[in-house]
Amino acid sequence: VQLQASGGGLVQAGGSLRLSCAASGRTLSRYAGGWFRQAPGKEREFVAATSWSGVSTSYADSVKGRSTISRDNAKNTVYLQLNSLKPEDTAVYYCAAKLPPYNGAPFRTGEYDYWGQGTEVTVSS
Repeated sequence: VQLQASGGGLVQAGGSLRLSCAASGRTLSRYAGGWFRQAPGKEREFVAATSWSGVSTSYADSVKGRSTISRDNAKNTVYLQLNSLKPEDTAVYYCAAKLPPYNGAPFRTGEYDYWGQGTEVTVSS
């Protein structure tokens, strides 16, 4: 199983980015998708997650109202739309997949089974 994260880049404060996480290899049936980020010198932290159906989602307080997680299961892809970006959003963003069983949209790092390589987001002030 491979998770390929993409869509990062350099953006000015107030701008937007859409990150993508494409799963390939063994079919991940009914997996929950999550996004996490790690800034230099800090621990990896939760950003957003979605259940397989997309009905359940969860967001970190730091991005709530500025971001939207979505998915296209036909494409095995999970997206993270980031708006009104701030310099403190600068980090490497990692996507992850959690196989069933799970409840809702898992937000704990340790719950996830597979991880992508990360895509870097830099927000300039």
